[in-house]
Amino acid sequence: MAGRSGRTVRDLRRGNRTAVLQRLYFDGPLSRFELGPATGLSSGSVSNVVADLVADGLVEEAGSVDSDGGRPRTLLRVSPHSGQMIGVDVGETRVRVELFDLALTELARAERPLTPQGYDVDVIVGHIRDGIAEVLTAGHAVPERLLGVGVGVPGIVEHTQDQGAVVHGQTIGWDAVPLERLLRSTSRLPEKVPYFIDNGAKTLGQAEMWFGAGRGARNAVVVLFGSGVGACLVTPEVEHGRAVEWGHLTVRVRGRRCRCGAPGCLEAYAGAESLLARWCEAGGRPPEGADEETALTAMLAAAYPPEGTAADPVALGVLEETAEYLGAGLSDLINLFQPERILIGGWAGLQLGTRFLPAVRRHATTYALRHPADKVAIELGHLGPDAVTVGAAILPLADFFGSGGRRPEPVGEDRLPAWRAALEERAPR
Repeated sequence: MAGRSGRTVRDLRRGNRTAVLQRLYFDGPLSRFELGPATGLSSGSVSNVVADLVADGLVEEAGSVDSDGGRPRTLLRVSPHSGQMIGVDVGETRVRVELFDLALTELARAERPLTPQGYDVDVIVGHIRDGIAEVLTAGHAVPERLLGVGVGVPGIVEHTQDQGAVVHGQTIGWDAVPLERLLRSTSRLPEKVPYFIDNGAKTLGQAEMWFGAGRGARNAVVVLFGSGVGACLVTPEVEHGRAVEWGHLTVRVRGRRCRCGAPGCLEAYAGAESLLARWCEAGGRPPEGADEETALTAMLAAAYPPEGTAADPVALGVLEETAEYLGAGLSDLINLFQPERILIGGWAGLQLGTRFLPAVRRHATTYALRHPADKVAIELGHLGPDAVTVGAAILPLADFFGSGGRRPEPVGEDRLPAWRAALEERAPR
């Protein structure tokens, strides 16, 4: 039966369960007494919801605390063993698959390296399929507790009714790839286990906003700096995050050809792939046969040698120029969105790390308008190289919250709003 607002009793019950689960998850352990003000529910509603969640095995006791003159209050928390999620990062150098419990503790991982031409669709689908099977076995997964599989990918993700998630990845040669359908057709997972596929920069941003350097910020941009560059914008208007094709902002008319095919993109100057190419063009010599990560390590060692050793002027010059391009690119984000924080993640961003950051900050401040530049903090992300997989695992976790802690059912159009609504309810400020 629906009330005047159009919400049914079932909707109300699900919303109450979601509110209690989220507060316990982000702020717990909490007592029943504390849950009332935290959720806005009456004490009777809290007691009923907690009883349901305990009966479902989702909430458990976690000790007690003394109360003022009364009996000790029992603390409650979300049971970390009551659910499991898989996060997948289709990265630039490897496909990484991780199995997590409900507390996002890693239970198992599998990695498959990619060659420079490794974005063949069948190869990627096979890596994901085999990685999922490997972590489920190694992590002693409980099938009925698996809440879903989240996948972070390069490119624009479109959700369609007939094919599920479709990926448009121009820089990797993917033109409307029906990735969800392909995964389902080859997967050994039960049909009811949902897939949640989204842009990798967006999943990185989601992880940093929920659990990393973005906690407490209302306006932030999270940058993924790897072989290329991308970004995720989070503002009150788009709290669940929006992937921004920032790497394809034009920074130089008739400039270097980007891997997307256009001239003068930021990615043609600021991504690790272009950075290393410019080093080689200037006479740099990375180790023979080295992959991008190894080559960038060698470049950093040449540019920033141990004290008492002369720096390689070629490597240093290319890195300094890259810092200026990256800073100029960040200034566009500052001027357009006026964020409180800009967080830099991705394997190359983390590798360049604190050595690179002061120069990037300086150039961003130089190119940006003074007022918004004075208000932004530019920092490294906190979650390290696993941030994309953690963010991907958050997607089924958010769906779990949005459904009030209900187990996965066959995926349909009606599940998508719950997933997106739960993403908007980010970790408390």
